Amino acid sequence: MRSVWRGAISFGLVTIGVRLYTATEEHDFRFHQVHREDGGRIRYKRVCQVCGEEVAFADIAKGYELDDGRLVVMENEDFEKLPVNTDHAIDVLEFVPVEEIDPIYFQKCYYLEPDKAAARPYVLLRTALEQSGQLAVVKITIRQRETLAMLRAREDLLVMHTMLWPDEVRKPEFDFLDGDVEVRPQELRMASSLVESMAGSFDPGDFSDDYTVALQKMIEAKAEGAELPERPESEDSGEVIDLMTALERSVEQARSARGESGGKSGKASPRKSSRSSSSRSSGGKSEKAAPKKKAKPA
Repeated sequence: MRSVWRGAISFGLVTIGVRLYTATEEHDFRFHQVHREDGGRIRYKRVCQVCGEEVAFADIAKGYELDDGRLVVMENEDFEKLPVNTDHAIDVLEFVPVEEIDPIYFQKCYYLEPDKAAARPYVLLRTALEQSGQLAVVKITIRQRETLAMLRAREDLLVMHTMLWPDEVRKPEFDFLDGDVEVRPQELRMASSLVESMAGSFDPGDFSDDYTVALQKMIEAKAEGAELPERPESEDSGEVIDLMTALERSVEQARSARGESGGKSGKASPRKSSRSSSSRSSGGKSEKAAPKKKAKPA
């Protein structure tokens, strides 16, 4: 991996030299815009809408339009003069319990690697976070932008999550929040029973990206001129059922799927069994996948 940032964690009077590495990557297909007639790539030119001339990249500046329509042009020198701390430092502000930070604030995730001389204080901070069950709230400047972040212990590493500022999280404004929606006790009991019957332990390896796999097969088939795979027909009984009936049937199907996965008395997630059966099935119509489709009205 290639480091994207280098600096130090400021932990009281302790300084821990670290490097940041991007912890995640998206396995997605990147398509180009092409001419359908001959497959030629579509290119874009940077054209000024005032003079109509093509503009070189070196002549492009950043502009911000005010509410009254005026345009403020910002140069690189202007950003360098901003009165913010641009030192390569991760300043620890406070330590908070894990449950106090809502995941809605999380943005990107980074691995932190210590410098050779900083391995001991690095392990010390990681162990302290792990044993206390707390997170370190920090500030860091990345690409000239000050960002709120948090540090946590994950296995043998320190992991940093950049966070949104409070005013960057939208306030939900939906009509149903102002109403008084009643839930009947028997519905709540049945919903709780459904949750219990589908309970399991989370293992990311038990799930797969079916869309990416199907898209890969589609691209390979078109490249070889082979017959394209067809989407399996969805089962729709057309029957309209009420909420209570849907819950009851969902519980029955979940319990049935759990029994088919091996009949153990322990909790086994029906999501895992349905995934494994569908991955082994060549036609995508396994017996365990059918209950999933019927349970959708719930």
